[in-house]
Amino acid sequence: MARSVFCAKLGRELPGLDAPPFPGTLGQRIYDQISRAAWGMWPAQERILMNHYGLNMADPAARRLLMEQMEQFFFGEGAQMPEGWTPPSPGGKGGDAAPSKGGAAPRRK
Repeated sequence: MARSVFCAKLGRELPGLDAPPFPGTLGQRIYDQISRAAWGMWPAQERILMNHYGLNMADPAARRLLMEQMEQFFFGEGAQMPEGWTPPSPGGKGGDAAPSKGGAAPRRK
């Protein structure tokens, strides 16, 4: 039986992750408060950020920026999805609103 969490991103009780996605405080917080459906939304947002800012993941500053953006994406003000939004089904259909509502990342030079 899948464990469930009240998802901070989607605002309702949903199946949770099987394990923290990575070590550390943020990984544990995601495990405790983010659903599988919301976690599944992150890779697309991550790609957008990496491409937009040209992030090199070998650079510690780029990794820090991405972690900050991840925290904002899941837990930032307005992180909850609009009322009535449903996550896409496994077949790729559904979703009544855009997946991200966190705002743009600050420009880094």
